[in-house]
Amino acid sequence: MMVEPPIAEVPDFSFTTQEGKTLTKADLIGKVWVADFIFTRCAGPCPVMTSHMAELAFKVAKIPNVKLVSFSVDPDHDTPAVLAEYAANIHANPEQWYFVTGPLDKTIAFIQQGMKQPLVVEPGAMPTHSTRFMVIDQAGMIRSCHDVSDPEAIQKTLIDVGNLIRHPATSSRS
Repeated sequence: MMVEPPIAEVPDFSFTTQEGKTLTKADLIGKVWVADFIFTRCAGPCPVMTSHMAELAFKVAKIPNVKLVSFSVDPDHDTPAVLAEYAANIHANPEQWYFVTGPLDKTIAFIQQGMKQPLVVEPGAMPTHSTRFMVIDQAGMIRSCHDVSDPEAIQKTLIDVGNLIRHPATSSRS
């Protein structure tokens, strides 16, 4: 199966991980990664998304240069310490799966303009966000999106990751 053409380029970013370290786009160049958008106090789709990401993490654990990145859409609450506790509770390997947070304005711009995903954050309300897994190639290009409501989302994501590992991107404009 061929690798799909790029959907868009991930913009430069700088967020803080659950370990208090900085994670940037440059840190992920050369790696295939899967992104999702969650928040720790979500009672809606986030627990299912996180459980699916945990399954992905287990299945790609032995594949070098495959990372998972969960972007918090509730950065005022989801501090690195809160994210660290959340990650520990699901046994996430901090070398493989990053939970990241940053200023709300940067988070909104990154997700809406950069990742081309919906995000609504209104005062006093829980955020409304994308429920897609986004697969990003070694050059930082978004290659596919799979909604977690699709019963085959995990399998489709794994297939896309495998295709990108077998057919690496040669440039950011491939």
